[in-house]
Amino acid sequence: MIAHLSGALLRAFAGEAVIDVGGVGYRVFLPLSTYEKLPSLGQSVSLRIVTVVKEDEISLYGFFTEREEWLFNILRDVSGVGPKLAAKILSGMDAGRLRDAIAGGDVAGLCKISGVGKKMAERLVVELREKVGAFDTGVTLPDISSTTSGPLSEAEEALVSLGYPRPLAKKAVLAASPEGKDPVGEIIRSALRSLAPKR
Repeated sequence: MIAHLSGALLRAFAGEAVIDVGGVGYRVFLPLSTYEKLPSLGQSVSLRIVTVVKEDEISLYGFFTEREEWLFNILRDVSGVGPKLAAKILSGMDAGRLRDAIAGGDVAGLCKISGVGKKMAERLVVELREKVGAFDTGVTLPDISSTTSGPLSEAEEALVSLGYPRPLAKKAVLAASPEGKDPVGEIIRSALRSLAPKR
């Protein structure tokens, strides 16, 4: 089984990338948290890999961090959660927050993730609550919506209205204006540049 890949980034789209390793291009599926950290095309990239084998296909899922890989694997242990849904769940919430939401029984928060209904959220909590307690929480992003930072909140909402997942929009906005002192339009433009497909 492939457990690690290092090579040049050939192509990158939201949710997947192609990595050239010794002249062979490997298609790797990615959660958005991994995708947004990819380097520019042609540059070297190194990913932790989980190989998923089915009767009719072999799929590779890539991650930069041990936490993401670990969460992906335990999510797949839950009844009704396959690798595609596990990656989707990781795309819908920062890994640290996901761990905290499961450990804290935050069913409402989990239901905000695309593809996760109430029954699935409850199942995640019941089946994984004890397991996630074995992993450190790490650092999570500040909650923009709970701050007095108007421009950041407005920019985040603008990106969400354009179809970007809220966790991805939040990260892009914070990266564009860490202090939240820039004009809303400037924050949005900068965030959109960072979210554009890598070329």
